[in-house]
Amino acid sequence: MSDPLVKISGLTKAFGDVEVLKGIDLEINTGQVVSLIGPSGSGKTTLLRCINYLVEYDDGSVLIDGQEIAHKDTGNGTRQPRSERELSAIRAQVGMVFQLFYLYPHLSAIENVTLGLTKVRKLPKAQAQSMAEAWLERVGLSDKMNNMPSELSGGQQQRVGIARAVAMEPKVLLLDEITSALDPELVGEVLAVVQSLAKEGMTMIVVTHEMTFARDVGNRVVFMDEGRVVADGLPSEVLDNPENERLRTFLSRLNPHLALEK
Repeated sequence: MSDPLVKISGLTKAFGDVEVLKGIDLEINTGQVVSLIGPSGSGKTTLLRCINYLVEYDDGSVLIDGQEIAHKDTGNGTRQPRSERELSAIRAQVGMVFQLFYLYPHLSAIENVTLGLTKVRKLPKAQAQSMAEAWLERVGLSDKMNNMPSELSGGQQQRVGIARAVAMEPKVLLLDEITSALDPELVGEVLAVVQSLAKEGMTMIVVTHEMTFARDVGNRVVFMDEGRVVADGLPSEVLDNPENERLRTFLSRLNPHLALEK
């Protein structure tokens, strides 16, 4: 069996006196879609940001395809922080789509997608343009390529964000509550894009409060509470037959019928 694409061991993170992550151990294999659920404040977003090293963790390790993202082995049993260049190279393997869109407001949709291709991947402009066009067409925005973000709906902006992330060809894609800032009628169009990526084998970690989505798309569901992984298993196991009392309470508050279904 191959090594996990993402391996998290003993991960801790505190902000001041508040422990947000309390020793997370998690392994994700290539092609898996892991739905990360849990109450607000359970550490889900912090975990994603540690995986991408947007937040510096306190202890433990995060390995992306065998490489620890924050440190490198010096060969004498010690570790030293990676240089910015090394960190950028590993971080480029991890795409992230945020709850808020974070598009550059002064750039068109296609310019938002091509920017990373030319600046980070150093692709020729023509090749970057072709790839950006293909991904924007893929997410249903072929007629909006030259529109500015202010001219796009929230769902369209989020689809540009997804196109921008996957155009970089990351090994793993992190999605942080990507539908929570959208009007309900726009949620479906974004989730459809994610579902299509899942069917094609994209490795994803998806923080979501959409339990139907977690059930239908994820290979696994991981439930976090108070900075710890409390449950981890198949969607049918975690959502239909929750053994943990805290998980049952969480599910019943979302949907009184969901935790009772067998």
